[in-house]
Amino acid sequence: MLLLSDRVDEWVVTHLTEFDGKPLASVAKGGLDLGKLEDEAEQKAGEAEAGEAKDVVDRIRRSLGERVKDVRVTRRLTDSPACLVADEHDMSGNLARMLKAAGQQVPAAKPILEINPKHPVVERLKGEERHFDDWANVLFDQAVLAEGGQLDDPAGFVRRINQLMLELDGGRSSASA
Repeated sequence: MLLLSDRVDEWVVTHLTEFDGKPLASVAKGGLDLGKLEDEAEQKAGEAEAGEAKDVVDRIRRSLGERVKDVRVTRRLTDSPACLVADEHDMSGNLARMLKAAGQQVPAAKPILEINPKHPVVERLKGEERHFDDWANVLFDQAVLAEGGQLDDPAGFVRRINQLMLELDGGRSSASA
């Protein structure tokens, strides 16, 4: 394992594809196969989780529409409900932001949303009917923020969060206090 923490490292690695005869793979790319590190029982558990989450994955994909290239289950997350990754041959969001800041043209690419099927937020989505689209968009926007990106519609994000918090509160308001 090689940890690259400098901002320019990602650009360097796009041109340096192997080291000492071993291919380099980014954990921020969607094509990373962690299956080689798991035993057969863990792989079967992962396939079962993906099968159980198929309905919610399809609903999130429909809800987010053109905002994402794909939505899929991942086993790389433990504490987070979702993350954004770049497709195997696409530029990551971090590199795209760095190139834009330098005045370079950046090809348009949609991220892949990977969800953690064991996270309570994703579990809640499985039974959500009334505000599913709002929850799916909040999940995506949180992943954008966690990745270091900026939201296309920050006011919409705040509106959705406020609406969902009020719903969880049962519509009670503390404005009278």
